[in-house]
Amino acid sequence: MTTLHASVLSAPPPPPIPILTHALAPDDLVEALRAFHRSYHSKHPFHTLMHEGRLTQRQLQGWVANRLAYQRAIPRKDGAIISNCPDPDVRRMWLQRIIDHDGTEPGTGGIEMWIRLGEAVGVPREEMEDERHVLPGVRFAAEAYVTFCKTKPWIDSVASSLTELFAPDLMRQRIAAFPQHYPWVRPEGLDYFKSRLTQAPRDSQQGLQLVRTHCTTVETQDRAFAALAFKIEMLWLMIDTIHHAYLEP
Repeated sequence: MTTLHASVLSAPPPPPIPILTHALAPDDLVEALRAFHRSYHSKHPFHTLMHEGRLTQRQLQGWVANRLAYQRAIPRKDGAIISNCPDPDVRRMWLQRIIDHDGTEPGTGGIEMWIRLGEAVGVPREEMEDERHVLPGVRFAAEAYVTFCKTKPWIDSVASSLTELFAPDLMRQRIAAFPQHYPWVRPEGLDYFKSRLTQAPRDSQQGLQLVRTHCTTVETQDRAFAALAFKIEMLWLMIDTIHHAYLEP
């Protein structure tokens, strides 16, 4: 009988959603949202294996090829936030996120960087572009995020984006781990991770300021916590699906 390590079967640590009897002060709200880091998908066993250099080339390829579906969903969910937001100042500010991922012309932007990461780990561009390796569960999760942002109030969708608070630490781990453990990956493949070191802090600060300003009641703060919890579960679903699909003997 094969024995599986307990963490492989575990759900993500539940986010510490506070039970509110009154609205939190803005600084307390921010602190409560930051506490969700303990449930972030960086804690998933797949990421531990990645950072310890214990993934095979096939596993890395599967992860990169599947994550493209999510990368392509990001500007679509941001477009949905813009379409639901009545404030032109917010729309103008949020537009930068779409530019970051789609670029200003073909061959630029974060999605293109991710495709180049695929090439750097050995997945041909054609196979990245046509998404032939994307698992149904990964596609379902990415589309669920787009649907969330289309159908929820815009400020809830902004709150869901606050996983960006936790992204820079994960990017730094990847940037350190790849040259050390996977020297066969071409260095230019890491450009996406490097770009997020500046973009994610900027984006998360913008999102935090909007949530501080607009989530001032028990109802809106409860919705903000629920939105961030949804996003955390969605990211966990994606990495868990990839992890189990590419288990090695």
